[in-house]
Amino acid sequence: MEFKDKNEVLAVARASTGRRILGLTSLGVLGVLLIYIAFLRPPSLGWQVFLIALGAASLWCADKMRKSTASCIELTPTELRDGDGTVIARVADIQSMDRGVFAFKPSNGFLIRTADAEPGVWRPGLWWRTGRRVGIGGMTPGNQTKFMSEVLSAMMATREQGQ
Repeated sequence: MEFKDKNEVLAVARASTGRRILGLTSLGVLGVLLIYIAFLRPPSLGWQVFLIALGAASLWCADKMRKSTASCIELTPTELRDGDGTVIARVADIQSMDRGVFAFKPSNGFLIRTADAEPGVWRPGLWWRTGRRVGIGGMTPGNQTKFMSEVLSAMMATREQGQ
């Protein structure tokens, strides 16, 4: 496949509004309830500290998810990137893709393996990377990630035929 513009966006996946509201509300309510319970009827000082820490961690995760799901994932002819410009994986480095039911992948998403290990990154609800494995999806609609994986699969097949 030849592309005129290397920055042309071929596919986009962004978090759906309904899933985003449900996820953020669930985490936020959990955090507030844990902290409320810690101050209302703490069983002991140890449990109170534990409940406050867990509630604070839940609120932190909700904020991290809020920030990450405000962005999107873009597929260009050369790379898979976050909407803020962070390169998730280079297309040339992708070795395999797994979209199976039993794959360790995000909901409504897919898993790719790259040639080289990269530093771990976690954008809850959108994507994560640990070593050579990258998970795409989560709060994204299935039709957007399926289209993205199909385009990526076609690009990989074309690349393999050319070698």
